[in-house]
Order: sequence, then C-alpha cells, then structure tokens
Amino acid sequence: MLVRGRYQGDGIGLVDDKGRVAIPSALRTTLSANAPKANGKDGGTIIIGAHQKNRCLVAYDPGYVDILAERLDRRESENTSANGEYDYNIKRAAASGEAVPFDGSGRFIMPAFPRFYAGIKGHAFFYGVLDYIEIWDPATLIATDGMPPVVKEMARFYMAEKGVEL
Repeated sequence: MLVRGRYQGDGIGLVDDKGRVAIPSALRTTLSANAPKANGKDGGTIIIGAHQKNRCLVAYDPGYVDILAERLDRRESENTSANGEYDYNIKRAAASGEAVPFDGSGRFIMPAFPRFYAGIKGHAFFYGVLDYIEIWDPATLIATDGMPPVVKEMARFYMAEKGVEL
C-alpha cells in the first residue's frame, strides 16, 4: 500500500496577471512525492477546485481523487432516504477540479474560474490541511468567520513581509 505524504506547511505566492503562481516548497515536496512524474523529471500535476464550503480553493495530487470519491460515495450512502433518493449536491459541492501541470519550481497557472471564485488576485495564501492544500485570497481568509486565529495571523504575517497590511 502506498503511504501518502500529508500536506503540512504554508506560504504566500505572488500571482501574476495570467494566474501563474508557485507552490511553497514544503507543500510542493509532498505534492511531488505523492504524484511523481513517470519520466522521473521534476514537476507533476496538481488538481485545483473550489472548496465545498469556503470561498477558497482546494488543491491536491491526482491520487487523492479516489480517496475523495470513496468519502463522497460513503456520504451519499449514509444520506440516502428510504425511497433510495440521495442528496445530489454531496458530490456537486466537492467534485469541482481541474488538473494542471506544475514545473520543478512549483509554478503553475491557476485556472481562471477557480481563481475568480476565490477572489485571488495578486497574492495566494497556501495552507496544508493534511489531505489537501487550501489556497486563499489573504483578505478573504481574514474576513471569514470561523477560521482559526493562528491561520489568520499566518496570512497577515506573510502579507506584512510583502509590505501589505491586512
């Protein structure tokens, strides 16, 4: 059985006008280990989609798709009514995602709709949450109710390092 690396780490990335951004090193290392390129070269594939609850993005390696599908199948079966009907929104909310390549330095082009959905413009805050990576517009993260204070302070810290106060 393949032992998957867990996504831990955080950082800020500058997003250019075409949506190019680099995955922070600690997260990129895990991503590359979870989905090595068949030809042994650096880089790989990252899947980017809308978060099922918050106004941010989720990112993960292709191997996580089967794990996610299994979890969603289980949720559907646990939420099936007596007549066999289930909540079709269970998978709709969690199934968005677009596979995009990243290079050896972790640079990739963030797809346009997910970037629009999350309100990501000049900066993207990356935060590893073990199974996947969340990508936030820093100001949106800080304004989101229910976010742990330490995560909000991380975003403030990285933005202050860039000379931007939030």
